[in-house]
Amino acid sequence: MKKISLLFLLFFGLLNHSLMAQEVSKKTIIIYGSDECHHCIETKAFLKEKKIEFVFYDIDKNPVALQEMLLKLRQANISTSNLGIPVVDKNGKLFSNVGDFQEFLKKLE
Repeated sequence: MKKISLLFLLFFGLLNHSLMAQEVSKKTIIIYGSDECHHCIETKAFLKEKKIEFVFYDIDKNPVALQEMLLKLRQANISTSNLGIPVVDKNGKLFSNVGDFQEFLKKLE
């Protein structure tokens, strides 16, 4: 029974990752954040206002997206010890909300 459960979880994770990859291929900006984070909400509103396409992943609800974000940060040698959200992947360049929020938003344009 454990093996079946493990296989199911593995299959679901791979399927979810595949779907995420297909969706992202259409977009260039990926936002990793939380629906409870006011900076994340403001970031999404800013992008919508500017008519900039993006994909948003709620890392509180999507463990695959959380792991994807952490892997990208590690590969870019960005510390995850004092990380602010949202984390943005803009055409492979990663940055997060640290410091002045208005400066952070300017990086999205």
